[in-house]
Amino acid sequence: MIRLITIAGMLIFLFIIASFKASTVSGGEGFTEVNNKAKWKKLFDGKTFDGWHLYGRNYVGSSWKIDDGTLHVAPVNDRAQRGDLVTNEEYENFDLQLEWKVAKSSNSGVIFYVHEDTAKYKETYFTGPEMQVLDNIDADDNKKENHLAGSLYDLLGKAADSKPKKVGEWNKSEIISDHGQLKIYLNGTLVVSTILWDENWNKMVANSKFRTMPGFGIYKSGRIALQYHGHDVWYKNIRIKNLN
Repeated sequence: MIRLITIAGMLIFLFIIASFKASTVSGGEGFTEVNNKAKWKKLFDGKTFDGWHLYGRNYVGSSWKIDDGTLHVAPVNDRAQRGDLVTNEEYENFDLQLEWKVAKSSNSGVIFYVHEDTAKYKETYFTGPEMQVLDNIDADDNKKENHLAGSLYDLLGKAADSKPKKVGEWNKSEIISDHGQLKIYLNGTLVVSTILWDENWNKMVANSKFRTMPGFGIYKSGRIALQYHGHDVWYKNIRIKNLN
């Protein structure tokens, strides 16, 4: 009898552990999920540009295309048709998940907490920190560890943690910003973990290329941006969850 009770207890324990894991992991391999009751919101429906516009403009330029259910950014010569694509809505505390792939030598980024005021800030990166999207092998901007894929651009990141898929294959990235705690994952690997807006954050910014940009990294809510960098890059399965 005692042995049966022990076995039953172990089964119950294993069931509880499995249930806990199921509640905190979502989206398949490469994604985690902050465990709360908020629902995921699709930022891209695979068919339209609903919810997006070029930074500082009220339209989506021809540099951005919908290509077989993906957002495809490609180089164009017309300045009026190119630029970073930003969400219409702003976000404060969030879990952002998306997939991306690059062509050979390509460079892009996912920029967040973008403050859209073109009279003060000509580019999204004047205010928003960036998760780097990169071909680590052949892109020009691959010389520094904190410029590699998945890094917090020019601020944090190690080469040992930057493990993107081969060019042309899909990567899974996740940015979790929860009341000042920032985490960035690339294909399931934690690449960045830091605190925003504290003394250490200010020191990091002061030692980076953003030290001459007084609006950089100070806003606690803002738009999400996908960067136009004059290269072919694809995004899909973009979704966000509010963590307020």
